[in-house]
Amino acid sequence: MPTRLLLLLTFLLTNLSAADPWSLLAPHASPPSSLKPDPSPWRSPLLFEDGSPVQTSTDWPKRRSEILSTWHSLMGQWPPIITNPQPETLRSEQLPGYRRDRIRFQWTPLLHTEAWLLIPDNAHNAPGIITTYYEPDTAVGLSDKPDRDFALQLVKKGFVCLSIGTTESSADHTYAIHHPDIDHTTVQPLSMLAYAAANAYHVLASRPEVDPARIGITGHSYGGKWSMFASCLYDKFACAAWSDAGIVFDDTRPSINYWEPWYLGSHPHPWRKRGLITADNPAHGLYPQLRAQGRDLHELHALMAPRPFLVSGGSEDPPARWNPLQHTIAVNQLLGQTNRVFMTNRPDHAPNPESNAVLVAFFEHFLKPSL
Repeated sequence: MPTRLLLLLTFLLTNLSAADPWSLLAPHASPPSSLKPDPSPWRSPLLFEDGSPVQTSTDWPKRRSEILSTWHSLMGQWPPIITNPQPETLRSEQLPGYRRDRIRFQWTPLLHTEAWLLIPDNAHNAPGIITTYYEPDTAVGLSDKPDRDFALQLVKKGFVCLSIGTTESSADHTYAIHHPDIDHTTVQPLSMLAYAAANAYHVLASRPEVDPARIGITGHSYGGKWSMFASCLYDKFACAAWSDAGIVFDDTRPSINYWEPWYLGSHPHPWRKRGLITADNPAHGLYPQLRAQGRDLHELHALMAPRPFLVSGGSEDPPARWNPLQHTIAVNQLLGQTNRVFMTNRPDHAPNPESNAVLVAFFEHFLKPSL
């Protein structure tokens, strides 16, 4: 093929991919051909607690309600959602193509937080994204952590982005949100993070530039767990992307550490020594109960159906995670839906430009359908 023609074809293919997010996303809607998924180690969410099967799509709302009620009962009931937030703008800065506001708002009955709000120039009826991490700076590009600037990448694509983080508790290494206080928690901290994100949804949804029906959520690692629980437990999020969260329990991986007291293992001080569960360093609180009951996070994934989600997998979520994802695919099939579950894979925990390109394409496809 002549060099000039080859260059033209490359240019056309590159620009087609840029204009058509689905072309980037579609290859990640099914497992690799080398993998034969096996969902059998996980109990089907299409079985009621009494063992009877969900037989039709009309049965699913009852089963979904049962899953949601069971998990809230186990983790602790949320306080009332703050649906009429009164955010305060602390300062604003105009940057090329968007404005960056520092805002303060109430995200639990007892706590306020500061966050970054990124608003594209001339935004109107725009989609929105909430990003979650240890602090709000990283997602807006104000840190030295490469490829975690999800909010910055998405505001450049026309999304209004709210970046939230647990700045104070990350600094003192207690992480998460301990409600009402660290030694008397009534809600597991990871569920309380999800609650805080639900309140943040209403902050973003109240913006005049934002379409409340088109708000997604994403985060990496700690933020991946946070965004996963938030989107599964609060169905106003239209879609979600979870970056290497560890989407099911795994007691052999120190980074899939749901047993820690700042996730699902809340217990009074003194806290267990951080690390894997051992006879000398056991897990406490809810987590051992969940394991004893045979529960796993695929039950929460099923709450997403038919809302779409992307697992941006790295070292903690390799291709074998397609096994538990088969259960959510089955729920979507029962509901008459396809192409609702996606996964990319990379060898490293950290996101990279390639995984981020698909993450951005995912949100563009599902929240900007006119493209």
